[in-house]
Amino acid sequence: MRKTRFFRWIIVAAAAIALLVASAYGLVGTRVAPGHPGNTPGATTHRPPAPDYAPLKAMLGEYIASQDATYAIYFRDLASGASFGINDREPITAASTVKVPVVLYLNHLVASGKASWDDRVVYNSALDYQDGAGILQFAARDGDSYSLRTLANLAITISDNVAYRMLVRHLGKDNIAAFMRDLGGKVVFPEGRNITCAADMAKYVQGVLDFSRDYPALGTRLLDDMAHPIYHVGLPGKLPPGLVVAHKEGDVSGVANDVGVVFASRPYILVVLSKNVPDIDEGFARIADISKMVYDYQLKVAA
Repeated sequence: MRKTRFFRWIIVAAAAIALLVASAYGLVGTRVAPGHPGNTPGATTHRPPAPDYAPLKAMLGEYIASQDATYAIYFRDLASGASFGINDREPITAASTVKVPVVLYLNHLVASGKASWDDRVVYNSALDYQDGAGILQFAARDGDSYSLRTLANLAITISDNVAYRMLVRHLGKDNIAAFMRDLGGKVVFPEGRNITCAADMAKYVQGVLDFSRDYPALGTRLLDDMAHPIYHVGLPGKLPPGLVVAHKEGDVSGVANDVGVVFASRPYILVVLSKNVPDIDEGFARIADISKMVYDYQLKVAA
């Protein structure tokens, strides 16, 4: 967790408690509507011609080459299916972006009747405690139990590390890894480490969109959680206010990541991972720059 974030927790704690209560009683609003064009990739048989993304790729390649850190990018235009990657197979620490496939796996279990949002997981500090992001590190006591819905919501909206650890323990890391591979992931917990690559993270984001097409009620709620996180400075950082960006940020020392879908007039998936970042906040500022370049290009394509 970046240092400047630590000092925000006095304010964040109150907001998180309110969010937890709202989630428990189903009061969190849904703003990503079912049937949104970004929710239904592949819904039409005939795709429009793919735009020429070579200039965008070249521009992004030049930009990241000028940076001290290593950046990996994966882009996919949802209208045409056109995509490209830069360093997209580079292994990079996933940080909290891994929470996306974990919560997506849980949603699949709920959709298939193999789990219920009302199922509860009992907190065990010896197994579940982790500092960094989240409210449960302060609030949870041994023996407390939390519903799967609450844990999923906290893992995405406030990136709660304890909620994530409880979900992984409950769902089984091997089961999660198998699910990630089923979605097409190639770099999945190598040697047990939380490592990924940009191409894989794009598959998990696409998995969220595919799920929202197949299960609109559940999928829309997941997208809504991703669109309303506490940390909202990477992909949406320099985009117009009010533009829906369903995403998940993550960071550890030297790493700043953001993955998600931008519901612009021409929606697209964008993944930006990084390593050897000298300053985390600067890393997210660079992600915001990259995101703005992509957004501006998509506006020209859509015009």
